Amino acid sequence: MALRTIKILLALFIGLLCVFYAAQNVVNLAEAHFFMGYVLGLSDHQAYPNTFAFGISNPVLVWIPLTLVIALEFIAGFVVLKGTYAMWQARRRDVATFQHSKSTVFLGAGIALLVWFGLFTVIGGAFFQMWQTELGAGSLMGSFQYLGSIALVSLFIAMPDS
Repeated sequence: MALRTIKILLALFIGLLCVFYAAQNVVNLAEAHFFMGYVLGLSDHQAYPNTFAFGISNPVLVWIPLTLVIALEFIAGFVVLKGTYAMWQARRRDVATFQHSKSTVFLGAGIALLVWFGLFTVIGGAFFQMWQTELGAGSLMGSFQYLGSIALVSLFIAMPDS
């Protein structure tokens, strides 16, 4: 029972992580928009000043990916929290029922990985080369911390109880 409680609490923390970051983006919306525009506009790129594709410098267009990131952070968080509640309800049930109760947590964690691996690491880091600036590198390192934590904790939660 103690191990199940730990897994439930860890799932709760994944959900809170996602919701907290989304909420911080909302209360700092102007700053988030500036940062997104800075990265997408390829600002201050000196190591690799050219791109094979494009940058986005139109402030109106910058709202699209910013809105997507914030929305997906909220969605990931609330899906994980819903799954956490399902785990809580199943905590005293048989192994198969408890194992099945984790599925919504994994869905939410998967959405979170799409945000911090897919959008930040692949699109931001590789496509828009955000690693070239101090501001971008800090966010890229942070995204790795979030995706690594979420992936590792999800693997721990996934382990079947015996």
